[in-house]
Amino acid sequence: MSKPAQIEIRPADFNDPQLHQLVEAHHAYGAAHYPAESNHELGINELAAENMQLITAWLDEKCVGMVGFKPFGTNAAELKSMHVLASGRGYGIGTKLINHIFALAKDQKIDQIYLETGSRDASAAARAMYEKFGFNYCDPFGDYREDPESVFMRLDLE
Repeated sequence: MSKPAQIEIRPADFNDPQLHQLVEAHHAYGAAHYPAESNHELGINELAAENMQLITAWLDEKCVGMVGFKPFGTNAAELKSMHVLASGRGYGIGTKLINHIFALAKDQKIDQIYLETGSRDASAAARAMYEKFGFNYCDPFGDYREDPESVFMRLDLE
């Protein structure tokens, strides 16, 4: 009988090659499913920026997921670059990452979380997860513009 998977959520270590591989996989997934002009992924340097917090998910010592959290304005933040590798799916990692973001938001007095994700079938599971957490569709925010390849979502936290 195999032991249950051990999942750990922790701040990103930008020197870890596994994180770099995860970011590359995230970019490859986007490039395979969306035109370049509709991809809004951040590079490793942007994910490491001072105004960004990147959280990683580890499954049995393998980096299999990430989510960025970027505050803007006085009480809002954007969820960025959420990705869980296929090898990490089915363990509730996306849920754990989102719940960690909710805790960060509470600590930072954030009461609105926004996100942009893709409109195609390749992003259907992500949209379904966001909907499950209560995110609603909204108009573009920040520097985003209308794009048939994108959908925009917002969650008002209580």
